[in-house]
Amino acid sequence: MRVIISGGGTGGHIYPALTIADTIKRIAPEAEIRFVGTTHGLEKDLVPRAGYPIDFIDVQGFQRRLSLDTLRSIGKLFTGLYDAKKLLDEYQPHLVIGTGGYVCGPIVFLAALKGIPSCVQEQNAMPGVTNKILSYFVKKIFLGYKEADKYFKGKAQKIFTGNPIRQEILNHRRVEGLKFFQLEAGKKTILIAGGSLGAASINKAAFWLEKNLSGRDDVQVLHATGKKNYEAYAKQIEEAGGFKSNIHVAPYLYDMPLALAAADLAVFRAGAIGLAELTAKGIPSILIPFPFATANHQEFNARALEAEGAAHVILDKDLDGDILLEKVEHLLMYEEELKKMKLAAGKAGRPKAAMEIAKQAIALVKK
Repeated sequence: MRVIISGGGTGGHIYPALTIADTIKRIAPEAEIRFVGTTHGLEKDLVPRAGYPIDFIDVQGFQRRLSLDTLRSIGKLFTGLYDAKKLLDEYQPHLVIGTGGYVCGPIVFLAALKGIPSCVQEQNAMPGVTNKILSYFVKKIFLGYKEADKYFKGKAQKIFTGNPIRQEILNHRRVEGLKFFQLEAGKKTILIAGGSLGAASINKAAFWLEKNLSGRDDVQVLHATGKKNYEAYAKQIEEAGGFKSNIHVAPYLYDMPLALAAADLAVFRAGAIGLAELTAKGIPSILIPFPFATANHQEFNARALEAEGAAHVILDKDLDGDILLEKVEHLLMYEEELKKMKLAAGKAGRPKAAMEIAKQAIALVKK
């Protein structure tokens, strides 16, 4: 079975694609999987590192306003379609899967027109433009959030699976996470991360939170500032006289699965895969959606989780240290509410999403 998977630009499209690929290989070890991406997306590094071959097509995204770039994008679209046709003719896949981003448009569209079984996976509660267009041509759409259903008007079968997450997220127990980060079992652990690059607004609020929690014997903090923010943050701590040993600050958490295993409460952005990982582990959260996300999709993701009772949402424009401290103190004080949020998060989690997507996609080939 030959499979093409395409999705790119950001990790939010690429990591789900890699997880689906790994899961297909678990079900069908003989499957031959190739990726299709662009040379200016993260996929050019992440996919080879994961051990999969990748081909590149020349295409770029459309601006949301009319400009010279729009005309260039139209030209690139035709180039991308030509590149995609060559790949499909050469590889002759039995199945094509798109995980979003403009790069998957040409390859999935042409595959569907050729009658090759095709499907897409949409991570967000507010779908991306490419996947909305492809919904008119593909056989199936796998939804990360059931709230996305109403935005797809195409003929594709819509299946709520949840978002695919890495298997290692599920493999670690709390005791392992605590031991790895040298945290104490008797304290509540707050995990703070503003995405892989960090977030200045979250760091600013977190500083006031950590200053007030420093030295407490009931709580500990594990905070990833982002590499570019770390030196300034460490200097700020030093100028404040330092924090006690219950506050752990790092530039980046390379072992996020172990950090999640240790967490009792998370302060996060609202990227779809990050939230899928939180809910798969049953971790309640305080979410600060990235305000400049395309079509404000992070707020839609966060509000969906808030409606389930698993999260509190603070908009970035409203965030400051006092508000964050108040939210955290409230949840530390009212443990029953935190427990209810934990149960709601676990209920919202879809830890078997990757397996369901892989099986449903493979089923298209057998029809």
